[in-house]
Amino acid sequence: MSIISKDISKAVTLLTAEEVVAIPTETVYGLAGNIYSEKAIKAIFETKKRPFFNPLIVHIPSIDSLNTIVEDIPEKAQLLAEAFWPGPVTLVLKKKNTIPDIITAGKDTVAVRIPNHPTTLELLNRLDFPLAAPSANPFSSISPTTAQHVETYFKDQIKMVLDGGACTSGIESTIIGFENDEPIIYRLGSTALEDIERIVGNIEIKNRKEITPDAPGMLERHYAPKTKTVLTGNILKILPVYKGKRIGLITFQSEIKDNSVEVQLALSKTGNLTESASNLYDVLHQLDKMQLDVIIAERLPDHGLGKSINDRLQRATANI
Repeated sequence: MSIISKDISKAVTLLTAEEVVAIPTETVYGLAGNIYSEKAIKAIFETKKRPFFNPLIVHIPSIDSLNTIVEDIPEKAQLLAEAFWPGPVTLVLKKKNTIPDIITAGKDTVAVRIPNHPTTLELLNRLDFPLAAPSANPFSSISPTTAQHVETYFKDQIKMVLDGGACTSGIESTIIGFENDEPIIYRLGSTALEDIERIVGNIEIKNRKEITPDAPGMLERHYAPKTKTVLTGNILKILPVYKGKRIGLITFQSEIKDNSVEVQLALSKTGNLTESASNLYDVLHQLDKMQLDVIIAERLPDHGLGKSINDRLQRATANI
């Protein structure tokens, strides 16, 4: 029997009873629980097999709710919240003492955002508590962008996936921390670097940290298929290396004419970076099911969302 349902009232009941429910956002599906329930938060970590040193993102329904979560809001954080919320920007700010350490991996900061998805905004407005919701996938595997992806991962481990359709942005939120009140990008994501810099000026990127990461998504290997995956700027040059192997290809937009390729999927036939981001994880899921020997991914133009997509592909190929 399917655990996928559109019943928001059922999700409210389960979450209030300290259960874990998968929820839709504009970025990816999240594995959600009451931030004040130790039982629910431990269940998130255990279901995902996520290490406890990796902090979670708190999801709130409105900017007004931010004061219940954080101690201090730097001026540039306020500007970013007003510019991008609801939306795929997560801010890492000094937490209130009421936020459990298990959410923040013992740090004095908490990651928080308002998701831009009507189903989840309605859900959050009907709950008496915010939700912690990391991506609804086993730790380090491909993030889910449909309810079906989540059900495939966890159908025997959770009671419900709240179905909100396919995720429109398709890759995780951009995470921004603050050092001496100046913004720092901890994770590239669905809001382009250039759009953020239009609000707050030039911004430094510090998006890799293996030990006690400041935010989710900073580990070197992440978002990864089970199939060996290779990222390249020159597909034709690398194809002969895998001669005789079953090859799947991810291209930006154009088709590669080569008989050695078993299957190829373009992220956007029109060369649209927003469409490419939306399609990325679904394409990886499709190819990962095909018993291929290798997935070869083409590096995208390194600007706008192309920079974020390249970051995800780089982490999918790390240490293989």
